[in-house]
Amino acid sequence: MATRRRSKVYSGIGGQAVIEGIMMRNGEKYAVAVRRPDGKIETDAQTHRKFMDGSVLLKIPFVRGMFVFIDSLILGTRALNFSADVYDREEGKESGNSGNGALDGLLNSLVMIIAVALAIGLFIVLPTFLASVFEKSIRNASLVSVIEGCIRMVVFILYMIAIGFIKDMRRVYRYHGAEHKCINCIERGKTLNVENVMKSSRFHRRCGTSFMYISVFISIIIFFFIRIEYIPLRILIRILLIPVVLGISYEILALAGRSENFFVYLLTAPGIWFQHITTKEPDKKMVEVAITAVEAVFDWKKYLADNFGYDIDENGEIRGVLPGWGDDYSYEEEYYDEEYDEVYDDEAGEYYEDEYTGDDTYDD
Repeated sequence: MATRRRSKVYSGIGGQAVIEGIMMRNGEKYAVAVRRPDGKIETDAQTHRKFMDGSVLLKIPFVRGMFVFIDSLILGTRALNFSADVYDREEGKESGNSGNGALDGLLNSLVMIIAVALAIGLFIVLPTFLASVFEKSIRNASLVSVIEGCIRMVVFILYMIAIGFIKDMRRVYRYHGAEHKCINCIERGKTLNVENVMKSSRFHRRCGTSFMYISVFISIIIFFFIRIEYIPLRILIRILLIPVVLGISYEILALAGRSENFFVYLLTAPGIWFQHITTKEPDKKMVEVAITAVEAVFDWKKYLADNFGYDIDENGEIRGVLPGWGDDYSYEEEYYDEEYDEVYDDEAGEYYEDEYTGDDTYDD
């Protein structure tokens, strides 16, 4: 009996956009690929031991989410540091200066602490304080909680829009799109090449943007039922409940990556909508960087063989199907991700949804 070929299979890989590059992670392996100023792609592939690795806490649902979040912060900061160092080295060559590794590490830790503190202030303290202003004129505690939730969601949306106006962040958003496109290309059973990746969707359910939205949404629900009159204590309780919010949000996001359940789809759909803000269409050079990062940690040829039954040669071309997978495979001349509603310009080989004025010509 022939094995039924699936249309989409969870791969387990994830990533993050960094400065002029992509970080991809597969289990304990991760790689950061960065486009240097001279056009070359520099890659750093290493293993990463999880935060609290081996602890039973990582196996407990609704508890492990907090530790996974901390682990993501640690690895994400490490990836960002590498991408920044690539450019620091180039500047150092020109100026004759070199960085202080110990000092840089201390500053990076300090920056991460400040960033977390600002996030708590922006998404927890500020909405709670602003909503408390209405308590003097509105006696209904439930309505005040609803107002607080609305303020929290508005702050979240304005924050994402605001950082999109930063020039460097617009480049990061485009690399973010390249990251998603690579994962979608693989999980839909397509060979990993620039053409297929460009035609894939830039939206993905397991995105960090979706995680942020789910966290805000879950916090609105939880905080609605916790009513404390004393404002400082109310803020403190909300901060202490952050691990609970993150734990629930992680389980929902993990389920969304594997499930086609309609309820899960409805819950995570707004996260996809928000990705219209945090992802932009990449150019082919950005996609090349993303592919480099994927291939450093993930054997996509074996993945396609195991999950889709494709017989792939050393050049990444599909020769047919493996025994037990049904009829011979005829590779489509045209491939478009059904979840992607943009229009692809085949002649130019580019998307024009987002204006791009950078220089894509490099001396190889």
